[in-house]
Amino acid sequence: MTAPTEGVGTGSLELSPERMLELADLASRLVVERLSALDGEPAWRGGSRSDLEALLREAAPEEGRPAEDVIRRAAHEILPVAGRVDHPRFFAFVPSSPTWPGVLADYMAAGHNIFQGTWLGGAGPSQLELVVLDWFRDWIGYPDTAGGLFTSGGSAASLDAFVAAREHAGAPDRATVYMSDQSHTALIRAATIVGIRPAHVRMVPTDGHFRLDTAELGRMVEEDRRAGFTPVAVCANAGATNTGAVDPIDAVADFCEEHDIWLHVDAAYGGFAVLTEKGKAVLRGMERADSIAMDAHKWLFQPFETGCLMVKDVRRLESAFTVHPEYLQDTRWGTEHPNFGDRGLQLSRSFRALKVWMSIQTFGVAAFREAIAKGIDLAYQAEGYVRASEVLQIANPASLGVVCFRVHPKGSDLDEGSLERINEVVQARVIETGIAMMSSTRLRGLYSLRLCILNHNTDWEDVERTLAAIERFGEDEIARSSG
Repeated sequence: MTAPTEGVGTGSLELSPERMLELADLASRLVVERLSALDGEPAWRGGSRSDLEALLREAAPEEGRPAEDVIRRAAHEILPVAGRVDHPRFFAFVPSSPTWPGVLADYMAAGHNIFQGTWLGGAGPSQLELVVLDWFRDWIGYPDTAGGLFTSGGSAASLDAFVAAREHAGAPDRATVYMSDQSHTALIRAATIVGIRPAHVRMVPTDGHFRLDTAELGRMVEEDRRAGFTPVAVCANAGATNTGAVDPIDAVADFCEEHDIWLHVDAAYGGFAVLTEKGKAVLRGMERADSIAMDAHKWLFQPFETGCLMVKDVRRLESAFTVHPEYLQDTRWGTEHPNFGDRGLQLSRSFRALKVWMSIQTFGVAAFREAIAKGIDLAYQAEGYVRASEVLQIANPASLGVVCFRVHPKGSDLDEGSLERINEVVQARVIETGIAMMSSTRLRGLYSLRLCILNHNTDWEDVERTLAAIERFGEDEIARSSG
């Protein structure tokens, strides 16, 4: 029997309740089937532009098609052609493995079509966002004056923070911002968007473990002030993307307090590790920052679009963003009813906090703490495996779930060009064989392999299998080079 074609000749965009349930059931079953089969699938599937053009390029249809066909086509031809970032052996870049309650929350919030820019537009959602932000505040160790908002991601969170920092500094004409040479490019973009000239974004050198050099920071700030510049903010990493490195946040906070400079901590990657004992120790001093960017799609296991900005004094954020247009005069309910549109760049914003709330309510904080701790420990185990290997060499010790290493056999006299070629080939073979998805980086100019272990479904067998394959492929390539 042919599935019905929706809306043909009727001009209607509505479906009956029964039809909506049928389609929702089909979509849900396809997603659950995908998740159930994920472990046996390659961690990445790509497609060339020419192949995808042939598959997907078409004019917009004038008449509707059977909705089941549209849903199945999306599930089989479009969505799978991507990195499976929730695959247990997806170790590239920064993975994301959302919990099912978080996925359902995204669906429910979309179904309710929540507008959460004002309290008037979304009172219940706004109250819940305050509750979840207070959870974060307590986990960080921030005072009662702290607050913030959910954002599209860590990039938007840092952008909002830089606006507050700029205004706190009096919006100077000759402004400078300081960050580690390991900082995420989102910080560079954020600084330039808020008006810092690219040439005035200062990249501070790092030490042997890729942590910001505070002595160099002090020298650069002093030099800039003598030249008539005004430092607006210093950015510290709480889990650099490249290596997982954490800057000496306490020392940076001491410097910023002494020189009255806004301290922003980019904790988009590692911030939620504060829930664990090891993470809290590594992130000591983060609570002293003026602002912190966090991202729950990473180590709080939520779908994408769950970033967050926390500011120690939320009034600074609101004073930087609040405007009072006449067409929003009905939305002013007083300070007890905050409008989240007054805390960041978005007025039209979705209900992101529901994802975190439903996940924490369903599983409890302890389950998340255990999952985060497992990722940290697996990276340490991976480092131990590499150090014991005759074929592999550590490039940087494990930190917050990230470990960097390379194929470089002990006692080898291979030149750097040969080693780089070997590592490139090994990485490609790991991906092509479907064993795992992994990325590379350069540390002090040396080509390095990198594992980011961030999936609550990943276990030691997944990590060991990947490392063993790298060793095996490495031995093959070394033999070819020697032959």
